[in-house]
Amino acid sequence: MANRIILNTVSFHGKGAIGEIPGIARTKGFRHVFVCSDPDLIRFGVTAKVTDLLDEAGIPYTVYSGIKPNPTVENVKDGVKAFRECGADSIITIGGGSSMDTAKAIGVIITNPEFEDVRSLEGVAPTKHHAVPTIAVPTTAGTAAEVTINYVITDTEKERKFVCVDEHDIPAFAVVDPDMMSSMPKGLTAATGMDALTHAIEGYTTKAAWEMTDMFHLEAIRLIARHLRGAVQNNPEDREGMALAQYVAGMGFSNVGLGIAHSIAHTLGAHYDTPHGVACAMMLPIVMEYNRECTGEKYREIARAMGVKGVDEMTVEEYRRAAVDAVRQLSADVGIPEKNEKVREEDLDRLAQDAFDDACRPGNPRETSVEELKELYRKIMV
Repeated sequence: MANRIILNTVSFHGKGAIGEIPGIARTKGFRHVFVCSDPDLIRFGVTAKVTDLLDEAGIPYTVYSGIKPNPTVENVKDGVKAFRECGADSIITIGGGSSMDTAKAIGVIITNPEFEDVRSLEGVAPTKHHAVPTIAVPTTAGTAAEVTINYVITDTEKERKFVCVDEHDIPAFAVVDPDMMSSMPKGLTAATGMDALTHAIEGYTTKAAWEMTDMFHLEAIRLIARHLRGAVQNNPEDREGMALAQYVAGMGFSNVGLGIAHSIAHTLGAHYDTPHGVACAMMLPIVMEYNRECTGEKYREIARAMGVKGVDEMTVEEYRRAAVDAVRQLSADVGIPEKNEKVREEDLDRLAQDAFDDACRPGNPRETSVEELKELYRKIMV
């Protein structure tokens, strides 16, 4: 079977990278840009770092900020309507996964209007045309939505999240500038960083993993172990390290999928509005323990990338334990709680079924069941 890699056509990295945006817009002939960003980023002047550049270049734009932390079907529909009304021909999305996921769905629907109900985009939708030309500017170091072919939308009517996987949604340009991430508070830095680590570890151990994606994922794990603690303290060098790390993780997992830590995290977000990175961090060491017998020697390399010494002298059980312990320690060091007080026993049937039905579940290295998933949820209950 052939292995496929899909990445951005062009990406820019490093301090000051946003300065490239006006040149991209002019070169590509953008006449009116739809700027998709969330209300907090607008309020705190983060979005203005980009729109000021558009103003200076004389490039017309309309700002759409109708985005929630877990973007909904309604957010997307409203965005499609706003895009059409302003006569835009391109998108710049500024923010974390919520802004980018919303922008991806809008961009795909504009060029594939038969999917404007939004729900029909779930799974691998048979879209025919690439999304509207998009420049993605992340403000968090975690989701890597700027380089992935995935996005997640919340269906509030059914209290569930659904995953969309579509090669037509990847932004044409990624602009990864650590200065755009410098205003992230500690809690968000920690949560998004642990999301990136979950991407890297699940991508490394998923059934579809292969040599090229292994290379990306191991380097991402190494960078996150080195830089996340410092990034939480707003150290500029570590901010830059995390900006790169989350992108490298995205280069990998977008092409091979994830596992049940993400399946469970999606349900916790949909049912309880648990921040995605926090949910991933809670579940990652638990799922690693659950999967350990199905991972061959990979936990040795995870432990090594996490900075554990002497792994080559360890037994299989020792290095597997060391890998899990290193992940759990990093999560604790950056302030992620281990328990979720909102999870209730009476919810477990629905939660476990939703996780089992989630698009990430088939990639998990160990086959699972609804009953086994219920036991994993119980491990984070108070």
